[in-house]
Amino acid sequence: MSPRSTPLAAAEDATATAVVIAEADITIDLPNREPVKARIYGAKRKGAVSPLVLHFHGGTFVSGNLENGRTVGLMLAGAGAVVVSLAYPLAPQYPFPEPIEVGYAALLWLHKQRTKLAGKGAPLFLAGEEAGGNLAAAVALISRDRGHPPLSGQILLSPMLDPCAGTASLRQATGDATDCKFASGWRDFFRCPNDAVHPYAVPGASLRLAEIAPTLVLVGADDPMRDEALAFAERLREAGNPVTSSVLPSATNWPEALSAPEANECVCTATVQQHFLAFFSKATPPPPLAAEPPESAG
Repeated sequence: MSPRSTPLAAAEDATATAVVIAEADITIDLPNREPVKARIYGAKRKGAVSPLVLHFHGGTFVSGNLENGRTVGLMLAGAGAVVVSLAYPLAPQYPFPEPIEVGYAALLWLHKQRTKLAGKGAPLFLAGEEAGGNLAAAVALISRDRGHPPLSGQILLSPMLDPCAGTASLRQATGDATDCKFASGWRDFFRCPNDAVHPYAVPGASLRLAEIAPTLVLVGADDPMRDEALAFAERLREAGNPVTSSVLPSATNWPEALSAPEANECVCTATVQQHFLAFFSKATPPPPLAAEPPESAG
């Protein structure tokens, strides 16, 4: 590991005391796969149990790295979590389902390591922004279908969930642009047209959303992902899942502001962390599942 420390200040409160959050770069060995890089934010607290979060950065499936996940990683850690941010394989070299299967394998690793990383019985969460939000939602579906590991919740920030790229919020954000990076990212993510209707590739279109872990969805008022994220939140509610969703007026320039490596704090940091704190405090593992045949990602 190569530990580092970073000051994280609550940007909305000029008088807030800076918090120093430990960082460490690691390599995770996965069964029958290439090792994957990751970064840990936060650390196990003596005599306490912390939420343990597997985090996926943004980048429209085709770009991004550990630095791009740093803003959200620090936000989550600042809310008391231990965060493992994953450098998952990128499209088009690694299209669906490889990033999702790597994510699920990393989740299994995290579950095995939870006592060491965050304390005995540490609750396990998924989180992601933009394309990373899609991967988090997909891994939550796989975890449900395969019956393991139990999740206490998922956190989706400006999640990229609609390959049609035709929502009003996306049109408003892109204006007259003829080239949409989100639509291009979806094309590179899919192996073939049929992937556009696969529930693991497009969780927002899944026909079976019952018994998903509690979900927190956060978007900005001018967010291109706003409409598709709120629509997914509503479908999760209709399927009987606990869901909290909010449009944050202070969350400007999302999702770009969440992945900018040169700006490790958003203006909305304090507000977002309050949502994280509330979510961590009330999320509980879903009930045991009845045996169901899993949907294949292949």
